[in-house]
Amino acid sequence: MRKANREVKDRKEIIEIMKRCDVCRLVFNNGDYPYIVPLNFGLDTEGEKIIIYFHSALEGTKVEIMKREMKATFEMDYKHELQYDESKGYCTMAYESIIGRGKIRILSEHEKMDALKKLMAQYHKDKEAYFNPAAIPRTLVYCLEVEEMTAKRK
Repeated sequence: MRKANREVKDRKEIIEIMKRCDVCRLVFNNGDYPYIVPLNFGLDTEGEKIIIYFHSALEGTKVEIMKREMKATFEMDYKHELQYDESKGYCTMAYESIIGRGKIRILSEHEKMDALKKLMAQYHKDKEAYFNPAAIPRTLVYCLEVEEMTAKRK
């Protein structure tokens, strides 16, 4: 990291940043060009392991790519605030961001319900939100098991 004074190193603090984010961008290697997709997500920590959960339709470009390339990079950011001083001609942006990588794993049918509950918990922090279980068989649920990540704050 070029500006080490902006790096967030505390694991608990990094997880708190992740909890505040509302979009996770997944990037896959797709031949000549990377393929990036913004997604809703859920989060879980199992000991030292961080797992990010996602859902999608059972088919499509993203699913085709992920079935042949299980490695992915992710990015999420939060707390954007324009910092502008007109008199000095100074303009920048405050933020918190996380970039990392890991391996994708498509979840089995019996793992889906718990993962979808984690997804719902990311956006409904004060209650266990209902979702229709009839959608589960036609939903692909997968996770990214984080292998490496860095966090930054300005």
